Amino acid sequence: MATDTVTDLFEEHRSVLTGVAYRMLGRVADAEDVVQDAWLRWSAADRDDVREPRAYLVRITTRLALDRLRQVRSRREAYVGPWLPEPLATDFGPAVPDSAERALLAESVSFAVLVVLESLSPLERAVFVLREAFGFPYSEIAVVLDRGEAAVRQLAGRARHHVEERRPRYDVDPSERRDLTERFLAAASGGNLDELLALLTPGVRLVGDSGGKSRAPLRVIESADKVGRFLLGVAGKGVEGAEFRIRELNGAPAIVVVSGGVVDTVVQAEVRDGRIAEIYVVRNPDKLLLLSVE
Repeated sequence: MATDTVTDLFEEHRSVLTGVAYRMLGRVADAEDVVQDAWLRWSAADRDDVREPRAYLVRITTRLALDRLRQVRSRREAYVGPWLPEPLATDFGPAVPDSAERALLAESVSFAVLVVLESLSPLERAVFVLREAFGFPYSEIAVVLDRGEAAVRQLAGRARHHVEERRPRYDVDPSERRDLTERFLAAASGGNLDELLALLTPGVRLVGDSGGKSRAPLRVIESADKVGRFLLGVAGKGVEGAEFRIRELNGAPAIVVVSGGVVDTVVQAEVRDGRIAEIYVVRNPDKLLLLSVE
């Protein structure tokens, strides 16, 4: 197989491989490392017997991601404060023209879903990602994981039930979510507690991720009053030279705080029944390094 063909085939499937790895690991840097390792194995492999390059590459990537996931889980147990995924810029573009498919892909990279996936076993997570996000048939997933198809179906059922139990689905119009995000930013930055409270559900939760490397709450804050007052206190102190932008991250609008030409904070709101029910705040600088300033 010619070198240019080898490279072209890999690049043709790179987005799928990166998508699988990111959903498995929740970190852009880890996903990119896994895809690079997959490329090295693909470029060095005897491909004469490879009839389905996509299936072969997904198998390599998934197995590498499983190995990486088992390694990083021990580190996450010692993580300072709550752990959140690394924000991912999502622009599915013309490659995904179908709105239903876009919605599915966006849902599968949402902070809410990725947080729930952290509580699955590595194998359950792999099955869920391959089946629910990318629609792989059980027979192919069985080959990827070197398991029987019946066992894969059981893993899929357990994973789906777990996710649905902890992450009920809410249909939210994208324009409504962006409008709520803009109003949330205006109320918080303007110091208006009443306006802010009107946007929050009574049991709203705020989860902050700093990794102990910047200022953020080390415990989840719950209730509209506590979350509202915390946000206004933070807004009152401010970030020096801060600029606020709204970008699509992890399939939904997010507030990006830029200071000194770099991303300082990412805030994303989860909407339920027209109000904000979850607020995710990422301030760990290691998770913001790869996020471009636009």
